Amino acid sequence: MIKKFIDKLLGKPGAPASGKLRFGKREEVPASVHGINPALVDRRAVDVVTTLQQAGYQAYIVGGAVRDLLLGLRPKDFDVATNATPEQVKGLFRRAFIIGKRFRIVHVVHGRGREHEVIEVSTFRAYLDNAAAEAVSGNEKTSKAQLAGMQHAVDASGRVLRDNVWGPQDEDATRRDFTVNAMYYDPVTQVVVDYHKGIQDAQKKTLRMIGDPATRYREDPVRIIRAVRFAAKLSGLGFTIEPKTAAPLVQSQTLLADVPQSRMFDEMLKLLQTGHAIATIEQLRKLGMARGIYPLLDVAVERADTPFVKAALQDTDRRVNEGKPVAPSFLLACVLWEDVRTGWTQRLAERQHPLPALQEAIDEVFDRRIGDVSGRGKLAADMREIWVMQPRFEKRVGSTPFGMVLQPRFRAGFDFLRLRADIGEVEEALAEWWQDFQGADDERRQDLMDQAREEQRARQKAQQPVARRVPQPAPAESPDAPLTEGSAPKKRRRRRRKPGGGGNGGEGGEGAAPAA
Repeated sequence: MIKKFIDKLLGKPGAPASGKLRFGKREEVPASVHGINPALVDRRAVDVVTTLQQAGYQAYIVGGAVRDLLLGLRPKDFDVATNATPEQVKGLFRRAFIIGKRFRIVHVVHGRGREHEVIEVSTFRAYLDNAAAEAVSGNEKTSKAQLAGMQHAVDASGRVLRDNVWGPQDEDATRRDFTVNAMYYDPVTQVVVDYHKGIQDAQKKTLRMIGDPATRYREDPVRIIRAVRFAAKLSGLGFTIEPKTAAPLVQSQTLLADVPQSRMFDEMLKLLQTGHAIATIEQLRKLGMARGIYPLLDVAVERADTPFVKAALQDTDRRVNEGKPVAPSFLLACVLWEDVRTGWTQRLAERQHPLPALQEAIDEVFDRRIGDVSGRGKLAADMREIWVMQPRFEKRVGSTPFGMVLQPRFRAGFDFLRLRADIGEVEEALAEWWQDFQGADDERRQDLMDQAREEQRARQKAQQPVARRVPQPAPAESPDAPLTEGSAPKKRRRRRRKPGGGGNGGEGGEGAAPAA
């Protein structure tokens, strides 16, 4: 106790007692044992590591990329860890940018436009006892002035608000979350450095938190969401969360209330847009966390079994796994379409004009479901455009179709229509018509519009009320007229007298006498 107190006074937080290795034992695993295929490693990540090593620094590929490589998967992202400071890293690369406040890291950019790739480079961080950190009474928003000069700070709940104290590699490994994410791979020597038996856990297909799980969740509550995300991503390979790691998850959910809403929004999107949305929903339900993480996520989980939202989640997973881009606006538009459609239908029933009624319904959904997280920026504008396009798809004559296909968000709007057709919400023929129209030449487009016009006329004609003649009762016959059995009484026709008093005569009449 006295040693710990002295260490704290001297600024040596968490020094190990009695020579006990608190930060794990370094184990170097050669290629002959770990079996990583070098062909799966991104050459740009190798270039970053090589550049840092040639400048005299330690550098490794780290985190989830190493885990995926061990499992024989091609990682989507590559992160690098080094003992160089952010400023030293930035000085070695032509296109490098220091970002972040809570964790200062460097983005090294390769390529341009859509083909560009970002390698994220972080500096080894010290493992610090939160009891030795500077404390602030508020959060990141309310304590900006206090946090400006701090390197390691926590709030009243123990959540880390600043963590920019550099340290050795073994401490950097200990401050990471799961053992399978705390390994370092040197692509030059092909050696994996492991401090916490991450390779063994990968072989056992176990997700295990480094240190005490409840404490680690309190330090950074977003680790709760990361546990769910990794469990969902790796569930197809047979991974499960270690019982000790899973036990505090539910009761720790309340800590998420202190996380900034913008960060929670981003973490929610990671759960739904990393190619494992369906598996994520299953994990949330399995762990007893179907509600309470984030309001908009609650809606997605609640509606995940409805045909439309399920189709949207499956489509998102498919696109991610095929390497195609996905937009958060599209998935959220699918999740909230039920609210928009209900509000719009109610307003139409009140005889409001269709477009203002739809806009009003959309505003109501934004206020109730999304709030100020995304403001009224690009996300909201894209969602609105997708929804507003839906009734316009019904108009297939005039200039409307040509204007529609030129809109930047047309493809997203059409994909939305396609999903609606798949579940029977709109006619399949409508989606097929737009599928043909967008890829057709001018002559074919004119044929399609003529076809749509004829269909519209046929529908209008079918909807018009049919005039039916009401049969008139037959006039009464003279009592002297003879009736035979089964015959109807003959109807007497009264002949109109022609002008001039002639019986069949009259000028121009049938049977008229020729003029003299």
